[in-house]
Amino acid sequence: MKRYPGNPVITTSDVPPSRPDFKVLGVLNPGVARLGDETILLLRVAEQPAFEDASVCSSPIYDVASGETRILAFHRSDPGLDVSDPRVIRTKSRNYLTSMSHLRLARSLDGYRFAVDAHPFLAPENEYETFGIEDARITRIDDTYYINYSAASNAGIVTALASTRDFLHVTRHGNIFHPDNKDVAIFPEKIGGRYYALHRPSTSEYGKPEIWLAQSPDLLCWGDHLRVASVREGWDSARIGASAVPFRTPYGWVEIYHGATQENRYCLGALLLDADEPWKVLARSDRPLVEPEAFYETQGFFGNVVFSCGATVVGDDVRIYYGAADESVACIDLTVGEILGNLGVDKAVGGNR
Repeated sequence: MKRYPGNPVITTSDVPPSRPDFKVLGVLNPGVARLGDETILLLRVAEQPAFEDASVCSSPIYDVASGETRILAFHRSDPGLDVSDPRVIRTKSRNYLTSMSHLRLARSLDGYRFAVDAHPFLAPENEYETFGIEDARITRIDDTYYINYSAASNAGIVTALASTRDFLHVTRHGNIFHPDNKDVAIFPEKIGGRYYALHRPSTSEYGKPEIWLAQSPDLLCWGDHLRVASVREGWDSARIGASAVPFRTPYGWVEIYHGATQENRYCLGALLLDADEPWKVLARSDRPLVEPEAFYETQGFFGNVVFSCGATVVGDDVRIYYGAADESVACIDLTVGEILGNLGVDKAVGGNR
């Protein structure tokens, strides 16, 4: 495995803000696709007001009635305010985000040097997206690219679906997973005549944030939910979720997933899922594939984070793109063989959960 020497490949200085009174706080967690000779990244771009009184913190909110974004302001001296997490403003009544995200296209011919579009590709536009849209995954099925993403609002976090054939025109299909649910990764082909997707429901009392599987006849209606993988002691002890779109190997489906500790240190690992029964885990990373080690991964807006939403797979070559410290985009090159070696496929057995 080797990090690209020019990492990070995209930083906040490469991304113009969507409006003149905003600044780009982070560019991260891109969905990934191949379109002809191009590598396409669908970036999450997080923005906040450019000029802010130090005594005040703010939250951008999309207003559905007016179709515009308004700014909520909170005084830091308020004793009922918790701003210990730079991503969230917690009040006695509800939580707000310190930034609003949209999805922005970036294109490259070599997979390293990207040209970033000046304007959003997808931006908040309805009541379920008032806090922003985030963390796209892109699944190509035949000649259509299906884009699922997390949409946040005071109703919770849902997963929505859109599609495109050319990354010029896009069609929205509505919400496909109810709140609170995210980290959806749709398999790139039918299995036994059905579509499958990994997802990550959040449970408030008994369970943990873990990886589940659902199936669908049409990519819109999802059911028959099964738990696939659970948290465990170690680098993925607090929460886990699907990252990249699964890809097929002779040994089964490989899923690059993320795991975090209670201290919010995020790493990447892999699951090997049965080719015909993808709810069966054949092998799982005991040690991370990628963990925060480089300075741009350990330091930033939210340090000690590597978080992926996509990878390209060409033959035996895999290139994982990931958000580093919730601030920039980096990539790492490895091979299918190295991933399988990390999984120990020579001793892979079912039930390793």
